[in-house]
Amino acid sequence: MLIDSRTMVSITEVNQNFSRVAKMAEETGAIYVLKNNKPLLKISYIAQENEEVGDNEALELAAQLTQRSQKSYEVLAQ
Repeated sequence: MLIDSRTMVSITEVNQNFSRVAKMAEETGAIYVLKNNKPLLKISYIAQENEEVGDNEALELAAQLTQRSQKSYEVLAQ
């Protein structure tokens, strides 16, 4: 998986400037948070402002993400 270095921020940056990091996530779709130069978290932007996601949509999205990440889950389970 390739990660654009412009979407990586330190955990210190997140703690000090969360609103700026949230704006970055909105613009790029996702931000990767690093701790000691290692990936720790992924912050994803999931909805447009004032857009509500219904229960069925959320469940469908969760199922899609689970299926898309199935191989990763299998590797982690080993």
